[in-house]
Order: sequence, then C-alpha cells, then structure tokens
Amino acid sequence: MPDKPFADEEMTFSGHLRRRDFLALLGAGAAGLLTQRLHALDAGAGKPNIVLIVADDLGYADIGCQGSKDIPTPHIDSLARNGVRFTNGYVSCPVCSPTRAGLMTGRYQQRFGHEFNPGSATREQENIGLPVTEVTLADVLKRAGYATGLVGKWHLGMAPRFHPLKRGFDEFFGFLSGAHSYIDWKADGANPVLRGDEPVDEPEYLTDALTREAIAFVERHQKHPFFLYLSYNAVHAPMHATQKYLDRFPNIADEKRRIHAAMLSAMDDGIGAVLAALRKAGVHENTLVFFISDNGGPTQVNASDNSPLRAVKGTVYEGGIRVPFILQWPRRFAGGRTHDQPVISLDIFSTAVAAGGGRLPKGRAIDGVDLLPCVTGRKKTPHDILFWRKGEDRAARRGNWKLVKSGEQPAELYDLSKDISESKDLAGEKPHVVDQLSRHLAAWESQLVPPLWRGQVRPGQRAPQRGARRGRATTTPPG
Repeated sequence: MPDKPFADEEMTFSGHLRRRDFLALLGAGAAGLLTQRLHALDAGAGKPNIVLIVADDLGYADIGCQGSKDIPTPHIDSLARNGVRFTNGYVSCPVCSPTRAGLMTGRYQQRFGHEFNPGSATREQENIGLPVTEVTLADVLKRAGYATGLVGKWHLGMAPRFHPLKRGFDEFFGFLSGAHSYIDWKADGANPVLRGDEPVDEPEYLTDALTREAIAFVERHQKHPFFLYLSYNAVHAPMHATQKYLDRFPNIADEKRRIHAAMLSAMDDGIGAVLAALRKAGVHENTLVFFISDNGGPTQVNASDNSPLRAVKGTVYEGGIRVPFILQWPRRFAGGRTHDQPVISLDIFSTAVAAGGGRLPKGRAIDGVDLLPCVTGRKKTPHDILFWRKGEDRAARRGNWKLVKSGEQPAELYDLSKDISESKDLAGEKPHVVDQLSRHLAAWESQLVPPLWRGQVRPGQRAPQRGARRGRATTTPPG
C-alpha cells in the first residue's frame, strides 16, 4: 500500500469535491451553494485529455528517477514525482514494431501475427503491417469523441492501408518506418517525414520538430478532448545530436554515451515543453499522461544503460523487456508513488479507454487491464501472469518467478525478488515451478497464430547465453 492517502479516498461527486468540503457546506445549510458548486465542477470535469509519450530504445537506468547519475532528465522525472512509477513495467516485445502493435491494440501482438519487426523501409512492405482487422486505440478514442493525433514514429506498416490516417488518427506528422536521420530529412528517400500524406523537409533537428508539432496539436485541440500519441524516435540510432545538446555534457568521456545523453536531453526538453503547453492551455490537471520506452536499450548501439538488468533489446531477459513506465493524472490520483506489481504496455490501451469513456472492442481477447484501480488502491495485482514470445525466445512471469526458454536449450528460472539481474538459474532447484510455468506458457501459445512474416535473421537476435549480464551482449538486433 502507498505511504500516503490516495487522492480519491477523500473525493466524491465527480471526484472533485472533498468530503470535508461537502460536510462543511451541508452543515452550513448551504444547499443552493452546494448545488452551484457541483454544477461548476461537473462542467469543468469532462473527459481527460490523453497523452501517450513513447521513447525509443531507452535504457532502464537512463533517466533520473530510474537511477541515472550522468544524464539529468528533470521533465521526465517530474512525471514520476507527480504520478505513479511502475517499477516492474514491461513491454510486450523486446523490439520496436511488435511492441507498438500491442500498444495500439491492447492485445498480445502474437494473437494476430505481428511477432517481428517489418524490416527496413526498402524491404517489400505491401503486406507487412498492423492487420487492418485490428482496432486501434485511436479508433476507440475517436469514436468516444476525441481528436486524435500521431506525432513521430509509426512503424506499423508503410502501405497506404496501414497509414495512421486510416487507423484512427485525424492528424499525422512523422515517418512510417523504424528509424530516421535527425539531421538530414532527405537522407532516407524511402521513408520521408510526412505531414499527413505529404513529404516535408526542413533543417530543424527532428526531435525538436516533433516537440513543436506536439505543442501545436495541444494548442489546436485544447477546447475539447484530445488523444496525442507522441512517439519520439530518440534515442534510437542513428546517433545524431546538435551542438546545443552536446555542450551540456562536456564531462562524459565516452563519445557515444555523450551523444546518447544529448539526444535524451533533447527529448526531455521536448517533454517539458509539451507539459508546459498543457499547463498554459489550462488542461494539465485533467490530462492523463503515459511515459514508456518501446523496449530495453541496445547498449552497444546507442550506449544506453540497462543496469542492473541482464542483457539488451532483442532478448526476453529483463534488459530487453523491462522499461521505464510512468502514469500521471493530477486530477485523478496523488503522485510521488511507486507501484511494484508487474504491469505491461498492453495495459495502456485499456487504461486510456476506461479513462476516456470508450468501449473496448468486442469479439476479441483484450489482454491489457485498466490500471486506474491499481493506482487508486481498489485493486493490488493487475495480472496473474505475463508472457513474451519472439521467435524461439519465450518467457513467462508469475509473481516473482520468471521462466526463460530459448529454442531447445534447457529452461531457465529466476526469482526476480532476489535476483533482478537474472544471475542465478534456479531451474534445477525448482523443477515444479519450471513445470508449472511451462504449462502456462504452452497454454498461452496455443491461442496464438503463426507470424504473418518472419524477422530478418541476424546474429544476436536470440537471447544471449548465461554469460551476458547487465546490458551487455555481443550483438544487438536492428530496428
């Protein structure tokens, strides 16, 4: 339980009038004043705005509230200070596109075959993307009366039928594939920066441009509920930073880490500017903000820091799937707290739909759950068990036990309450736990479909062996 009362424990009547205020008004016999106050509160309540901020390839320990000492991230940290930080926050896949497919649908993406990255922008893309049979978060919120906008990276298909404007978004500014130059917008002709359907080109640093567009979206839609999906490509390669941000880190000797710090600092500035725009518009208190990374950091590629977790992006060890995960909604719940039960990025879908008064899609399994009862104290444990699969690499977590399987190799078992770094394999000591989790994993896999396409097979895409520790692996998968 939290160490201080939840905000809503003293709230009633649309969640805004404190019980003691109600009693004071009632005790004074101020029935007319009470009615007037309730009408005013209800008029100002309305649906919350929803802002989903996704970082790309961010390391578990890259931000201040997660333990970083060399890269200040005051604005991201403010989300944790004013919200709830999930210390056991996961994504549904250790690489970009499948995670985003799960994020947009609230479903394990293996249920509809989106198990691997699509590949580069030049690869045949006609049949590779989020299946059009899937209902997106933007679809649901648009039906619930929200203006919907995507700013940044899409990575869910490049063919016209997969375009964001056909997947529930009213507005789009960004790019469709998995990576983009931050400096030269013309560097990748197959993957241009688009406004809607039209390519655009300008000299602004891409992270700053995404921030600008996000702020403009807030300003355009501040008078009615909006859903903004702000999908930064920082700190994904290529490693590009401007001198303005590099100059902030003269004491970081490792050049790649210095560029990484500069890229992250630019994104943190951008998040601060978006939060400031929410305050300026007078909607900050009633805006639900999510912050998450799409997977763990690829340490050797971008000098990210996954400490104290094992391994990197592309693996189902903690370093590939356990990420910073923060939720803020000042009007709804008190901040400055942590929640230690396992949650997953799929939960963002159900949480946003519940907050926005939408309806979950029918006729399909929705794996994400509404996290609001957890952060307001009405429910403690969101999930009984969580699963992962990317090709031959699979994992399951139930309570503190985590099972890891890779191909035909012997199963591994870790007690994460005592061994967050997955350094001591307990499979030999706890065969009954291995058997139980293996049966749960097999039952889950029986519900899945074969991948609609295969990932590009490159060295390092399988989980590293027992020698890989704390964010280090010999190679890192692309995308």
